[in-house]
Amino acid sequence: MSSFLHQRPIQNPFSNAYPVSPRSSSTSQRPISIFSPTGLIILLSLMVILGVFVPWSGMPVATFSNSKKASSSLSKWRDYTLAEAASFVAKNGTLIICAVSQPHLPFLNNWLISITRQKHQEKVLVIAEDYATLYKVNEKWPGHAVLVPPAIDSQTAHTFGSQGFFNFTSRRPQHLLKILELGYNVMYNDVDMVWLRDPFPYLEGNHDVYFTDDMVAVKALNHSHDLPPPGKKGRTYICSCMIFLRPKDGAKLVMKKWIEELQAQPWSKAKKANDQPAFNWALNKTAGLVDLYLLPQAAFPTGGLYFKNQTWVQQTKGMHVIIHNNYITGFEKKIKRFQDYGLWLVDDHALDSPLGRL
Repeated sequence: MSSFLHQRPIQNPFSNAYPVSPRSSSTSQRPISIFSPTGLIILLSLMVILGVFVPWSGMPVATFSNSKKASSSLSKWRDYTLAEAASFVAKNGTLIICAVSQPHLPFLNNWLISITRQKHQEKVLVIAEDYATLYKVNEKWPGHAVLVPPAIDSQTAHTFGSQGFFNFTSRRPQHLLKILELGYNVMYNDVDMVWLRDPFPYLEGNHDVYFTDDMVAVKALNHSHDLPPPGKKGRTYICSCMIFLRPKDGAKLVMKKWIEELQAQPWSKAKKANDQPAFNWALNKTAGLVDLYLLPQAAFPTGGLYFKNQTWVQQTKGMHVIIHNNYITGFEKKIKRFQDYGLWLVDDHALDSPLGRL
């Protein structure tokens, strides 16, 4: 070890800059031991230099690298197409989709927990209506969110009856039509729903369009699966929040007609329209051309029935499949109602969601 430490003398770095006496020159030629006071001072100085300056010199590189990586990830999801997303997510030719803006993320997570319990979460594709939602979902669950431009203003999209809400919901048939044209079966759900059981066994036969009735009047357990007769407004009252479609001409026709009806009935301060009347007109006007199927009320009750008729709930206990928290407006009120009925799962079971705790 001593031969390694003493094999070369350390030169005085200032020897050429300043004249020295022969005596001092002779002294400078003597080797410096690492264990000598001078050697220890030099070693300590090197350690201080390395410890202080090297980390700082590396920080801008690391920061730039992380920033570049984040920017690349955002660009990837911004350019992610519906066709790419559908191909990635679909299982056995089937997708489950929802449309979500940032204020709805807690409801998205609640809905996802209930779907995960039925082991269908891998089929879920989130149609993000703003970039914040797109990036958040794909950060937590890569590939399961896509944004179909243009993005909407998320802060105006959650107030029922507003123009923002109309703009938000009126994009629904466009999304569904594109997925049908890509060749997939597709189930659409609003995210203020909770799955209690697997709904797929109830999609009997090979019909074009499956839907639920939004009326609160109690039906017989063996009620008809045909489109109900029109109500007082000359149209049916079918819910546009739970739909299953097969990629057949009939389903595509209904979606195209739905888009036409929305264009013919734009939002105004006087009417404050939403997408559901247009969906009903589309069903009514294509009924003779399309194979339609009304899902059983006991399995897919409207919120106006499930939350307000406890006698019926007891009579149909064990039959409920998907519960819709409608017939009430306002996030806080919906959450409170879910909590009262043991259906707000986020607080205690967030880790069961593919998104985890948001």
